[in-house]
Amino acid sequence: MQALRQLISRPALRYTQLSHIQRCLQTSSILDMPIKVGDSLPSVELMKGTPNDKVDISKYAGKIVIFGVPGAFTPTCSKDHAPAFVNSVDALKAKGVASVICVSVNDPFVMTAWGENLDKGNKIEFLADTCGDFTKAIGLELDATPLLGNIRCKRFSMVVDDGKVKALSVEPDGTGLTCSRAQDILKMV
Repeated sequence: MQALRQLISRPALRYTQLSHIQRCLQTSSILDMPIKVGDSLPSVELMKGTPNDKVDISKYAGKIVIFGVPGAFTPTCSKDHAPAFVNSVDALKAKGVASVICVSVNDPFVMTAWGENLDKGNKIEFLADTCGDFTKAIGLELDATPLLGNIRCKRFSMVVDDGKVKALSVEPDGTGLTCSRAQDILKMV
């Protein structure tokens, strides 16, 4: 950054040189773009049950549904979002969905307990994104530090087919429940 300031402060700096520098700086933000329809899922290991049981989210074959929540045992996630997906698994499977996966930035023990609490039939996989690596890789971080103590995942749902995103809904505020519900994803499968 200091080298850039020195370069800009030179009196002999030509407009074309400055224009080139600005273009480079402006395009660097593309690296931070959130995942979108047509993108491949990143290869990230998530924990299923215990820290020793890891799954690479990009390796799921066929059509899957992934929904992300800001936190296990939080009110909207526990009362509305996750239960609606549990109740919709059969309808999703009838449309060719092989797996329904819930992802949250929580530890695997919390995710397991939450799954056992909500999903007595083990219809959904509750995966822990313990350090938020998946959440960061798809660009859907939510700064929930004041309420939940750290960076969490925005509320979203997506349809993925053989590793490629086919449909995606991200809540505009990251936490509400207006477009990422099970009923919404059923229309997209």
